[in-house]
Amino acid sequence: MTTRRYEQRLRAETAEETRRRILDAVYARLRAAPTQPVSLEAVAREARVARSTVYLIFGSRAGLFDAVAIDVLERGGFARVVEAVAHPDAREHLRQGVRAGMEMYAAFRDVHRVLFSTAALDPETTAGAMPRADEGRAGGMEYLAKRLAEQGQLRPDVTEEDAANILYLMTGFDSFDQLYTGRGLPVDEVSRLMVATAERAVCR
Repeated sequence: MTTRRYEQRLRAETAEETRRRILDAVYARLRAAPTQPVSLEAVAREARVARSTVYLIFGSRAGLFDAVAIDVLERGGFARVVEAVAHPDAREHLRQGVRAGMEMYAAFRDVHRVLFSTAALDPETTAGAMPRADEGRAGGMEYLAKRLAEQGQLRPDVTEEDAANILYLMTGFDSFDQLYTGRGLPVDEVSRLMVATAERAVCR
């Protein structure tokens, strides 16, 4: 490896380490003060970087929280949701996707709770990141409903649009948390109930 390539690799690794420290600092602030707006100054201080570095890496407050919204999903196991989407059987796509989504929420439940609650009470704090994340989930449920319809799996009294709306409701964080935190059920039991309910609601 040439000296230039080695230096480029070191710079890339350093940049990624800095990015990771900043994201971890947001997690720390959300957990330490869940009822308070996240201060970028506090995040920078926690990550041991200048405030300008946060903007340099993420571009804006919105860019930072979009990255957090993506990161919390990826670290929670979003790859399993992607694997479910690739399954040739739409019904199995539903089962595996709902289960993976519940497990993903459980992995970082405390962070998800603060992000969604804050987004509802003070949207500017998270710069619209959570509504944008939910738009992606809505698109995923529309695609799943379309696949179920194409494979003749929908109930006769459930339209494709109705199925997409029902699945969107069933796969939301609040639906998960009503059972996981509200009822104190383990994630395996939440997953079983949500899969069964979603399947019975939209499938033959």
